[in-house]
Amino acid sequence: MSRVVGGRYRLAEKIGHGGMGQVWAAHDERLERRVAVKLLRADLLPGAAGTGPADSRGDLLRQRFLRECRIGAGLDHPGLVTVYDAGTDGEELYLVMQRVPGLSLADLVAEEGPLPVEQAVAVAGQLCAALGAVHGARVVHRDLKPSNVMVRPDGRAILLDLGIAAALDPGATRLTLTGSPLGSPAYMAPEQAMAARADHRSDLYALGCMLHEMLAGGPPFPAPTALGVLRRQVDDPPVPLRRLRAEVPAALEALVLRLLAKRPAERPAEAAEVHAMLLPMLPAPTGRVRTRLPAVPDPGDPYRYPHHPQPGHPAEPPPPAAAETLPPPHPVTGPVAAPVPAPAVDPAVGQETLAGACARLSDLVGAGRHTEVLDLSAALLPRAVAEQGEGAPLVRTVRAIRARTLLTERRWADALPELRRLAATAAPDDPAVLDHRRRAARCLEHLGQPAEALAEYRAVLAALPPEAPAGPELRERIGLLLAATGHTATGWQTLLELLLETERRHGPHHPDVRRLRAHLEQLGAHRTSTANPYAG
Repeated sequence: MSRVVGGRYRLAEKIGHGGMGQVWAAHDERLERRVAVKLLRADLLPGAAGTGPADSRGDLLRQRFLRECRIGAGLDHPGLVTVYDAGTDGEELYLVMQRVPGLSLADLVAEEGPLPVEQAVAVAGQLCAALGAVHGARVVHRDLKPSNVMVRPDGRAILLDLGIAAALDPGATRLTLTGSPLGSPAYMAPEQAMAARADHRSDLYALGCMLHEMLAGGPPFPAPTALGVLRRQVDDPPVPLRRLRAEVPAALEALVLRLLAKRPAERPAEAAEVHAMLLPMLPAPTGRVRTRLPAVPDPGDPYRYPHHPQPGHPAEPPPPAAAETLPPPHPVTGPVAAPVPAPAVDPAVGQETLAGACARLSDLVGAGRHTEVLDLSAALLPRAVAEQGEGAPLVRTVRAIRARTLLTERRWADALPELRRLAATAAPDDPAVLDHRRRAARCLEHLGQPAEALAEYRAVLAALPPEAPAGPELRERIGLLLAATGHTATGWQTLLELLLETERRHGPHHPDVRRLRAHLEQLGAHRTSTANPYAG
């Protein structure tokens, strides 16, 4: 049975963790809504590790956590996550926040590669607005990074986790623990790396690191170790963006270089100044009505469609012709038989024609309403299978929509059987089979089954044509999984061969080349190790 925190928040799955503890997706059983619950780790509480210094450390962590609750609850801005509740559950402290749908900026950059210039500028513009509210309350975020930014389906960027924010008033207690600098090395300003006092310009430095990563596909100061990253943050000048990506505007390159200045005094004075410099590069309003949301969140949409309502679906089921993305049901052939009762499904689905329900599903997909897509597809599939059979095009399309949505929601265990069913019921020459199997391997990888994922990736790669676009990605995953399963030298060699080919094809500064080189640098230090990170 799943755990209930505070007598009302039922934990579902862990969605994040860090120095402060864990973040769980949860359900508020009193108000019937999805929330995120942050728990302070029990082993870091006073008394969990004996007496003495551990008690002092626990007191500091408790103060920092309680301060997060007060800071978060006191800030009101559409670009900041909403704090709902806080309290104590047994020996743990908890903070209840809005569950923000969409993709983290880290996932968006990882999956889409370097972002279009307009999208990167749009993310930065939205973060400037949120940081303006944070800094206006005399607070420094101190851990601004892509994984702490969610991009909603409508493109709005939401800044998360003020857990290590530091109040700037003179009486505030500085809670940085000795030997434990607050922040993430890849986005940490030089003054933070040297344990000096951070202020709002430290957040602007992190914003510069993020802008560089969004535009170039990787952070400005990569290194194989955290200590190496911190050294480069302090000592090395950043590579100008236009050397890595020629289409970056000169004004944007100059802004990023200012944000990455080593001395805080040389950076822009405040977030409003950065926003003013971004303003000429932000997307302009389209003057058109937005009819649907994109499949992948577009951070430029809040500027193109300011204050537009989120696209919805009609109250009445649309006619069959509206189901543009779904094939029509099989035509009835032969004598007309008496209608066969459909299996028990959601009453709302039972009152619609099959085509009408499919049209409604198509509308929900277009609007990016993932929860409703999953609910409707779960109710629709048994009926569609009963009427048309597992291999019917409509059934396969509905199942593929469900599988893709589960992947978007990172529900790997639920997506895996749907993908396997799609692969098993497809025609042998259907090119989609290999894509289903590739996605199934991704699920296995996320579910901690590296050997099974590796075997599936290898089988898919062997079946692909030599120059297939998915080939390099599969080879990269195979190399990393070989290393993860103890075959470090073989994985290193696989990635090295891929790096050499990619560098010949795209040049030394391509984001794929930099990413592969970073993998090799990390593996090079551990080529004699047989440790398996998936164990335990």
